[in-house]
Amino acid sequence: MTLQQMHYALTIAECGSMNKAAEKLFLSQPALTNTMRSLEEEIGINIFLRSKRGVTPTSEGEEFLAYVRQLYQQYELLKERYSPDAEFKRKFGVSAQHYTFAVRAFVDTVRKFDTLEFEYAMRETRTREVIQDVAQMRSEIGILYMSAYNEKIIGKMLHEKDLEFHELVQARAYVYLCEKHPLAKCREVTMDQLKDFPCLSFEQDVQSSVYLAEEILSENVYPRTIQVNDRATMLNLMDSLNGYTLCSGVIFDDLNGDGCLAVPFREDAEDSSGLMRIGYVVKRNSIRSEMGEYYLESCRRCLQLIRK
Repeated sequence: MTLQQMHYALTIAECGSMNKAAEKLFLSQPALTNTMRSLEEEIGINIFLRSKRGVTPTSEGEEFLAYVRQLYQQYELLKERYSPDAEFKRKFGVSAQHYTFAVRAFVDTVRKFDTLEFEYAMRETRTREVIQDVAQMRSEIGILYMSAYNEKIIGKMLHEKDLEFHELVQARAYVYLCEKHPLAKCREVTMDQLKDFPCLSFEQDVQSSVYLAEEILSENVYPRTIQVNDRATMLNLMDSLNGYTLCSGVIFDDLNGDGCLAVPFREDAEDSSGLMRIGYVVKRNSIRSEMGEYYLESCRRCLQLIRK
C-alpha cells in the first residue's frame, strides 16, 4: 500500500464518482479503477460499492478510509512542518459546538495564515459530529464542553474514538436572553423564574441522548422548549418570543449581534452540574499542525479577553 493509493482512495470517497475522481487526479478512469482493484486485492476487502449512480464506501471501506484519512493527514502535516518551501494547498478544519470564541479564534487563524491556496473549514455542528469529525480527521480540532452530568458518556465516546480532551476554561451557567426580556435586569435568575418562557436549545440528532446537549443543565425538565439548528434562528426567537438559553456566558457580543445579554443563573449551592469545562478534543498522540497550535493559542487569548 502506497501513499499515492491512499490519496486516490480518499479522492474517490470525496467525489463519490470514479469519473470525477479521475478528472481531479488527472488520470484515466481505467488506470484509477485498476489501481483501486489492486489495493482492494492487497488488503482483502472491497472499499467501494460501484453502481450506475457512482461509488459509496462499504462498511469495511468506511473503517479503512477513517484510518487512511488519519495517516494521510499526518503525512501532510509532516510535509508542512519539514518542507516549509514546498508549494501545496493548506488545509485546516475545526468542528465546534456553538461558541463565539471558537469562531473568533478561527478568524484570527485564517488571517494569520492567509495564503494563495487554502481549504479551511469551520463547522458549527452537533456534539456527536464534533467527535466524529475529529475521529475521522475531517477536523484537526474539536471544541465542546464537559460537566459532572455528561463527562462519563462523552469521556467514553472519546476513549472509544482514541481522542483526548484538554480543558481551556471553566464557567458557571448563565441565562442568555434579549435585553428587552422581563428578566434582563435581574442580578441573577432562578429556574422558577424561567418556567413561563420558552427554553431554546440546539437540536441534536435522533440518536443522541440528553447527555450530548450543548446547553448546561439539560437534564432539568423544561415545560416549554424549542429546538433550533443555527445561531441566527435562536437569536430571532429570543427577540420575538422572549426565549432564553442556558450557556457559559463566554460570548463575543459582536458575533452574536447586539441586543442580548447573559445573566448569572442561580442554582442549588450543592449542585455542581452547572459547572462547564469547555475545552478542545484532538486525536491521541497526533502531531499538531502549525495552524492548529496557533488556533489553540488564539482560543486562549479570546477567552482571556472575555473573562476580563
